Amino acid sequence: MSALIVVRLETTTGNVYFLARFSYDGGDPYVVQAEFLDGDNVLARWHFDRQMLAEGLHRPVGEGDVAFRPAQCAGRDELRVDLVGPGGDGRDNAVVFVDAPVLTGFLDETYAVVAAGKEFLDLDKLLDEFLAR
Repeated sequence: MSALIVVRLETTTGNVYFLARFSYDGGDPYVVQAEFLDGDNVLARWHFDRQMLAEGLHRPVGEGDVAFRPAQCAGRDELRVDLVGPGGDGRDNAVVFVDAPVLTGFLDETYAVVAAGKEFLDLDKLLDEFLAR
């Protein structure tokens, strides 16, 4: 399942709006994939922990490459997503804002696929796939 959500990128010169495709697959129940798009081109792809996304709507969570926290803009609830790029020098970092009610709706749909606390990861299967490479 997936949803296209308009996100806001905060830049030094203002805001840029674009689409992000948030995807969820019950076969990988802990992960929400976010693809940031420019038309048909994927600008960046991140894998987020589903529980962290949900918690980030209510309190600051995360450290290192990804952090989430609630935010408001013009009276609208948002999720602030801080992303640290691979360079480590700050040039590839980004701050993205996602409409909180829209993201909550998407997360509710993911919980209909795999309920919170019912996630299961078949480690034997994962290890077999890894070793087959």
